[in-house]
Amino acid sequence: MSSRVARWHSANTFSHRAFPAARLAAERQVTVSVCLPARDEERTIGPILEQLLPLRELGAIDQIVVVDRSNDATARIARKLGVEVHDQEALAPELGPVLGKGDAMWRALHVLRGDVVCFLDADSERFGAHFACGLLGPLLCEPGISFVKGFYRRPFKVGEIVLPDGGGRVTELTARPLLNLFYPALAAFHQPLAGEIAARRELLERLPFVTGYGVDIALLLDAYRSTGLDALAQVDLDVRQNAHQSLRDLGPMASAVLQAVASRLEREGRLRGPLPSAFLLPGEDGHLDVAGAPVERPPISDLRAVA
Repeated sequence: MSSRVARWHSANTFSHRAFPAARLAAERQVTVSVCLPARDEERTIGPILEQLLPLRELGAIDQIVVVDRSNDATARIARKLGVEVHDQEALAPELGPVLGKGDAMWRALHVLRGDVVCFLDADSERFGAHFACGLLGPLLCEPGISFVKGFYRRPFKVGEIVLPDGGGRVTELTARPLLNLFYPALAAFHQPLAGEIAARRELLERLPFVTGYGVDIALLLDAYRSTGLDALAQVDLDVRQNAHQSLRDLGPMASAVLQAVASRLEREGRLRGPLPSAFLLPGEDGHLDVAGAPVERPPISDLRAVA
C-alpha cells in the first residue's frame, strides 16, 4: 500500500503554478462554476471576489456565485461587485434552516450551472486567483481526474504574532490519524479537511453531503469510494491564512470529523452501530452543551430519480 500511495502522490500532486488562467481558458472544454458559501464575511469577501472576477473576464471560468447566510454586508458587497448572490435558505426552502457549510454547498448545486464546480472558503485572508486556477487545473487539463483538493501551509496567528506553521489542529490530531488507520490509501492527502475543492458536477450529484463541519472529509471518502484513488488529485496552493478557533470550539469540530468517518465505516460493515447521536461538552456554567446529531443530504441524483 505504501508504494501505491507514493506513486499516487508523485503522479497526482500538482502545483498551482502549472495552471495559469490563460492555460485554463485555452484548454477547457466544459463550463465552470465557482461557489463561495459565506456567513458574515464582509471583511474578506470583497478582496476574494476582486481576485476571481478577472478569471471570468479572461474566459477561465463562467459563473461566480456567493451563497450567503449573513447578518453583515457580505451580500451587499458581492452584489455591488456584480456577483450572483443567493440566500442559502431560499435554496430548497422546504428543508427548513440551513444546517451548516455542507448544507449550503449541497443547496448551491441547484443554482450552479457548470460541468465542473469549485468550492472556495470565503474567509481566507491571503487569497489569490491561483486558488481557483490551481483547483480547476487538473480537472480541465489532465485526463481522468474527477475530484481535487487544495493544500497549503497554514500559519498560526495569535493577535499580531504569526507563526509559520501550527494551523490545522483538527487535521493533525483527528483527521490524519483516522485516515492512516482506516483509509491508508488517502494518507498522502496533505489537507484532508481543506474546504477548497473542485469536482465534476456529475460526481458531486452522486455523493451525499454531510451538512456540518464533517462535509470535507466525507466528500473525500465518498469520492474515493465512487471513483478510486487515481481519479483524485491535490494541488499545492502555497499559503492560506484564516481565523483560528478557540481550543474549546475544536472539540465539536473534531467530533464532526470523527462522526463522518465512523458513519462510513458503519456503512462499509467495518464498525458496528448505532453511533451516538450527539456530542456533549461541559459548559462553563456547569451545564452540558449539546451539539446536534449529524444530518446528511442525499445525492441529488437520487432525488432526481425519485422525481
